[in-house]
Amino acid sequence: MQETPNPEAAVHKASLDPLDLVFQSSGVVLGVLLILVVASVAVWFIWFLKVTQLARMRGKNQAFEREAARVDRPAELVTLAQRHADSPGGRVVLELAQRRPGRASSDLLLAVAKRAIAAEQQRASVLMPTLSSIASASPFVGLFGTVWGIMDAFLRIGVEKSASLPVVAPAIGEALIATAFGLVAAIPATVGYNYVDKRLGDLLEELSASAETWVHFLLGDAQGDTSRTPVGRASFPAAGGN
Repeated sequence: MQETPNPEAAVHKASLDPLDLVFQSSGVVLGVLLILVVASVAVWFIWFLKVTQLARMRGKNQAFEREAARVDRPAELVTLAQRHADSPGGRVVLELAQRRPGRASSDLLLAVAKRAIAAEQQRASVLMPTLSSIASASPFVGLFGTVWGIMDAFLRIGVEKSASLPVVAPAIGEALIATAFGLVAAIPATVGYNYVDKRLGDLLEELSASAETWVHFLLGDAQGDTSRTPVGRASFPAAGGN
C-alpha cells in the first residue's frame, strides 16, 4: 500500500527554524543577512564610542569652565586653557589667544570662536554619518533580500509545479528574516543617532554659551577695561545648527 505524503512531515523536514533558515539561505539572501549583521554590530560599536567620547568631552569642558569662572585676568584664562588644552573650551580660548585680542576686533574674534566651535563639532561628529547611513539604508537592504526571497519562492513554484507550503515556506521564511534583520540594524541606529545627536547639540550649546563671554573678557583687558565680568556663559549661536 502506497503511503500518502504527509505535508506536516515535509514542512518539518524543510526546517523553518529561524537559525536554520539563516544558514540555509541562498547566496544572495545570505549575503544580505551578513551585511546586516555587520551593520548591526557596527551600530552598537559606534554608539558606545560616541557616548564615551561625548561624555569625556563634556566632562573636560565642564571642568575647564568651572575653573575659568574663578579667574580674574585674561592672562590667567589663557594659562588655564593651556592646562586644559584637551577640552573643547580650552581649545576655543587658545584659538582666540592666537589672534592677539589687542589687535583684533570683536567681530573677528567672534568669527574665530565660531570657527573653533565648528571644528569641535566636526571632531565630535566623526562616525555620525555612518550611523545615519545605517539607519536609513538597512531597511532597504533588508527589503532587497525580501524581494529576492519572494522571487526564489516563485521560481520554486515553477520548478515544482506546486504552490504547497513545503515548496514556498523556506523561501518565504528567508525573505521575512531579511526584513527582520534590516529592522534589527535600523532601529538601534535611528535611536542611537538621535540620542548622540542630542548630546552633541547640548555640548555645543554649552560651549557656545561661553564663547562670547571669553571674547569680551579678552577684549576688555586689551582695551584697558578695568571692570571684570565673571567668565560665565552668554548667548552665542551654536555652530552647525544642532
